[in-house]
This record gives sequence, structure tokens and C-alpha cells, in this order.
Amino acid sequence: MGTVSSGAVPAGLPGEAEVHSPARQLSSQGPTTSAKTLSDAGDLLRALAAPVRIAIVLQLRDEDRCVHELVDALDVAQPLISQHLRVLKTAGVVEGERRGREVVYRLVDDHLAHIVVDAVAHVQEGK
Repeated sequence: MGTVSSGAVPAGLPGEAEVHSPARQLSSQGPTTSAKTLSDAGDLLRALAAPVRIAIVLQLRDEDRCVHELVDALDVAQPLISQHLRVLKTAGVVEGERRGREVVYRLVDDHLAHIVVDAVAHVQEGK
């Protein structure tokens, strides 16, 4: 594949270099993205917006954990961890499975971890 110079063919015209990033693919859909999809994406981002919830997602990215393990790892009170897990569960970010007296939480899918990891990396790059 050749290099693209500053005098490359303008975007959208034949000969344009293809970009295969999710952001590029989404932007090309423009008006076909429904208002419901955008609203649901906003709800998801709001659910991820608290620092403790970001920390929980980062912990669950490594392995499934129960509440007391998250309390120990994050040094946050158990009721607060439970409250944040409830928000994440309602948003479809995590799911829990009862194992005896404990509930073990896991991320629903890897996309969610990527969102959080990319956001954290972006902020760290700016410092």
C-alpha cells in the first residue's frame, strides 16, 4: 500500500485511502444512526462516567470478581461498590452470577472494557 501525500484525492472521491476504524465507519453512516441508538449510547456513557465505575470496569477486565474483592482492590466501602455495580448492571455493562453466598460480577463483553481503557489512555497521553 502506498503512502498518501498532502495532495491526496479529497475524501469521498474515488481513490481515497480507506480507513478501517470504528469511528470512521460510524461517521459514514451519519443519518442512518437512529435517535434510539444515540440515546442508548448516551445512557451507556453516563453509566460509565463515575470514577469508581471506571475502576470497577478496569478490575473486571482482568478477571471476574465478587463485591468483597472489589472493596479490597479499590479501597471503597461495600455499600458504595454495591451501588455502583447496580448502576452498571442496569446499564448492561456487568452481570452477576450467584455462587453460594456471593455474587461474582463480570463484564458483559470486551467492547465495554475497550471504551474505558481507551478513555483512560487518552487522558494519560495528554499529561
